[in-house]
Amino acid sequence: MNILRNLVARRNEDGASAVEYGLLVAGIAALIVLVVFAFGGLVHNVFSGTCQTIGSQASTSQSCS
Repeated sequence: MNILRNLVARRNEDGASAVEYGLLVAGIAALIVLVVFAFGGLVHNVFSGTCQTIGSQASTSQSCS
């Protein structure tokens, strides 16, 4: 009877932990995407302004894209 009880009590939770890690990775990826979209325009404007300032002071014909 103890053997049967041990077999029933022993549960394999590897699948559950894999699902939890998958959800955690998906949540982190979604957060990274949101941060990139939120700050992407700001960073682009900063670098564009810097490029224009350097271009105007250096008087070169390079364009800032």
